[in-house]
Amino acid sequence: MADTRKPKAAITHIGNHELSPATLMMSHGYDPVLSEGSLKAPIFLTSTFAFPSAADGKRFFEGITGKVPGGTDGLVYSRFNGPNQQILEGRLALWDGAEEALCFSSGMTAITVLMLALCNAGDVIVHSGPLYAASEGFVAKHMSRFGVTYRDFPAGATRAEIEAVIEDAKALAAKQGGKVAMIYLESPANPTNALVDVEAVRDARNAALGAECPIAIDNTFLGPLWARPIDQGADLVVYSLTKYVGGHSDLVAGSVSGAKKWLTPIRMLRNTMGGIADPNTAWMLLRSLETVELRMARAGENAAKVCAWLKDHPKVEGLGYLGMIDDPRQQDIYGRHCSGAGSTFSLLLKGGEAECFRFLDALRIAKLAVSLGGTETLASHPASMTHLSVPDERKAALGITDNLVRISIGIEAADDLIADFEQALAAV
Repeated sequence: MADTRKPKAAITHIGNHELSPATLMMSHGYDPVLSEGSLKAPIFLTSTFAFPSAADGKRFFEGITGKVPGGTDGLVYSRFNGPNQQILEGRLALWDGAEEALCFSSGMTAITVLMLALCNAGDVIVHSGPLYAASEGFVAKHMSRFGVTYRDFPAGATRAEIEAVIEDAKALAAKQGGKVAMIYLESPANPTNALVDVEAVRDARNAALGAECPIAIDNTFLGPLWARPIDQGADLVVYSLTKYVGGHSDLVAGSVSGAKKWLTPIRMLRNTMGGIADPNTAWMLLRSLETVELRMARAGENAAKVCAWLKDHPKVEGLGYLGMIDDPRQQDIYGRHCSGAGSTFSLLLKGGEAECFRFLDALRIAKLAVSLGGTETLASHPASMTHLSVPDERKAALGITDNLVRISIGIEAADDLIADFEQALAAV
């Protein structure tokens, strides 16, 4: 007897009611009918896919190679696409309100392929500062090998300050025979938590360059729950999915989401270079996306409680926590751009590296490790760890000081974390 079961059409609305991304993470892009009724998508461990016909094979390759615009409408080869990756990409796009998304083997793979795909010799990248050290290093040390230069502005810059940097970049690009290829942002900045005014960047870009220069932003610290930069005018949103989206410190992956016109050249370069997330990692991320809202909400609540306790401690000089912003401009940006303060912040201790090391070595619940956004609380010393490669004068200018500890609060009991920080501070 013929199997008459048919896949159900994907839904994002019930009547006029729009379903939330948290609900759609359970089902969007997958129908059990397609996989023997399996409630969850299987892990598709294959290197290649059988074509229904030779004509289909030709059509699929026309899309993969870009001979016919619009991308492939079928599965070809696992360097290009796969069922787990496509389901993941569809769900990631929902969170950002984006047309499409692409997944990568790491956040840095996503960033480097993005920059290589959209920049040519003679071009200039305008970026905010600070960036994650590897991102800043790739622009300064590696893109320069291909004739791409940069200009930067501090995270809290005003529209006028941003526009002045863009004009300087335009003059440099003209001299080099190129263009301002992109504006690359990181907000909140790593590790200071300084916010970038994306709306001011958009307005400055529109005035000086027009909309054909894309604005890309690393949204790892607040996304996907607490910020949606596309709503403020960003064109491309970048993630280290290793962090909050993965959320369990057991995988490494990245993504870029945005409009198809920007993602097409990035996809073409990913097809050539590789760097797509593997099927098992994509499957793990599908699992993680089902609980990302719950995990991030709990971590955010914990961070608010921990920071309320830390702020008055006699050995604490200051907190770079978005829920306790003193600067009026930063508070204005936060109010317009963010729906929550996040759970990653900078803790400034009275003293320097020695005091920070004593604090870190005394922790019993929080783990001394880099990264962030996991279920467990993590603490590290950026000046001597993640940002060690940044020149000392640059670190000083960006506020990455020897007395700064970066903390990512997890989902443990908040009272237990406070007890741990209390005894660790006693060792300082």
